[in-house]
Amino acid sequence: MNGKISSIQGNVVQVDFIENPPEIYEILTTKDGVQMEVYTSAGKNSFYCIPFSNIHSLYRGQDILKTGKKLEIPAGNGLLGRIINFQGSPMDGNGDLPKKMATVKVHSETPDYSKISVKREILETGVKIVDFFTPILKGGKTGLFGGAGVGKTVLLSELMHNVLNSGQGKEQSTVSVFAGVGERVREGLELYETLHKTGSSNKAAIVFGTMGENPAIRFRSAFTAVAVAEYFRDQMNNNVLFFIDNIFRLAQAGSELSSFVNQLPSEDGYQATLESEMAKFHERLLSTDKAYVSSIEAIYVPADDLLDHGVQSIFPYLDSSIVLSRDIYQQGLMPAIDILSSNSSALVQGVVADEHLKVVLQAKSVLEQTKELERIVSLVGVSELSGEDRIVYEKGKKIRNYMTQNFFVVENQKGSKGTSIPLATVVSDVQKILSGELDSIPSDKLLYIGTLSDIDGRSNTNPNQNTK
Repeated sequence: MNGKISSIQGNVVQVDFIENPPEIYEILTTKDGVQMEVYTSAGKNSFYCIPFSNIHSLYRGQDILKTGKKLEIPAGNGLLGRIINFQGSPMDGNGDLPKKMATVKVHSETPDYSKISVKREILETGVKIVDFFTPILKGGKTGLFGGAGVGKTVLLSELMHNVLNSGQGKEQSTVSVFAGVGERVREGLELYETLHKTGSSNKAAIVFGTMGENPAIRFRSAFTAVAVAEYFRDQMNNNVLFFIDNIFRLAQAGSELSSFVNQLPSEDGYQATLESEMAKFHERLLSTDKAYVSSIEAIYVPADDLLDHGVQSIFPYLDSSIVLSRDIYQQGLMPAIDILSSNSSALVQGVVADEHLKVVLQAKSVLEQTKELERIVSLVGVSELSGEDRIVYEKGKKIRNYMTQNFFVVENQKGSKGTSIPLATVVSDVQKILSGELDSIPSDKLLYIGTLSDIDGRSNTNPNQNTK
């Protein structure tokens, strides 16, 4: 028995069936081919559906046909170097996808618990401040928190570039899946061009649902990207770097959809199903005994308020939280990471080296003291500090300045060659700063250097420093 449209509200269509109702996520279609997906129940034998295209041809009383199918997309190596939409159709103007490709369902279950891997190993990125203060776990989840215009996308792109080109995991190939959810078309184009220029495009598949699309498309784009990542992990045994920019837009799209289906919002205005939607997304991005999935998520922080409920709903799933600060950005210290507000569960014995952990704790202690001394300096000046406090204050500034870095992905804009610094070198350099070896060197000499050997024009060809 076919269904009939009973109402159209914004981007949501309500379809009623007399009997034999469809399943959740089943694809329905009109006689002229307009497709929609069953989103949620609207009552007995009545369903809210989200259309995959414009709704101008739809009307009340229109017949709707069941297909018995759920959304499937092409998957595999044919997606590498390409941009697709949530239905798996190419968006990059480079022709059709290869004809003989496997397909994968967008909606699937999480892996069996017996297959989930719980190994804890560091994934080096070559970004000094990240590897040292907030190390990323292979198979872990990392959040990049920040308001508009503080460098989230640039940092995310740099991490993507560095890991894909680092040669890590040569024994098992690594690919990247990038989900652009609710971001500008311009940013998607810039990412695509950057990946081509840096030679990373042949290792990355991009799924994009732009800001101008309706919330249903933005919402589904994230899950399409997850399905692509699952295929690389489960069927091709590839390690996967999963990037999403911006996961807050996923929460926002869900909120818009909930308003159309008459769901009562929670007290703070977000949809009541926010937590379950975040769980459904994150719990599929798991590492198994075949391969790992490491996710790095850019998270827009509205009004720079980390207590926003949409932001808070993401924290429980993260192993590392990297907070970008507007104040630090305005000081010209890039990446503009607030070290004392950021954290990583990897900073424990048995995961990072003992020397690394020891130096991190010492460095954070100095930075905390420096933060307190800054309040005094802002009132009375550095000259009023005691000799001991002045040394601590200068060491804190040196550590923070040393953590600035030129990025590969913005070489054309800045005119400075990007650098990738090994973690062992960073630990050694910070130890030298803490021990007082650089007390006679002005702190501004440490801005945007690669390693300490670069100070005062000394060797730029450190054997451990990668500038390619």
